[in-house]
Amino acid sequence: MLSVERNPKNRVYQELIDLCFEVCDEFHLVIRTDMGAIKDLEEIINMFKASLKEMRSESTWASTTLGDNQTANVYYFYADGNAKSIIKMIAKSLFQWEMPNLPEDLSFFKQGKVWLATSSHEKQCFIFPENETEASKIMGIEGLRVEELDD
Repeated sequence: MLSVERNPKNRVYQELIDLCFEVCDEFHLVIRTDMGAIKDLEEIINMFKASLKEMRSESTWASTTLGDNQTANVYYFYADGNAKSIIKMIAKSLFQWEMPNLPEDLSFFKQGKVWLATSSHEKQCFIFPENETEASKIMGIEGLRVEELDD
């Protein structure tokens, strides 16, 4: 497991997103209903409409478990070219995916398993490469600061 030590911004963010879309087949974004309204929610979700797989009301997602029977709207999307261009256009850094300005906790999945999990409010991101090739590609992103952690 790798811990991202600094918010990937600009070119580093773009390259990380490119790699996520190369490796993964799905991602999610979260709308926390306990944190008030999100600006332009309808417009942002509609931008991804062609890539939307499903929306589920859940208390647990890639990076968070809510207590007290709270739930959030978790939007699952196909990791396709349409979604990739939108993600790269809307935000310039990974931790920018935070309410109230954007849906939060952008996280990626490879064949149903978490590959990259982000908790935007906590400024945390963990990557779970499955093999040396994936780990090498992550480490090859110039400027991406990661630390290897024991699983």
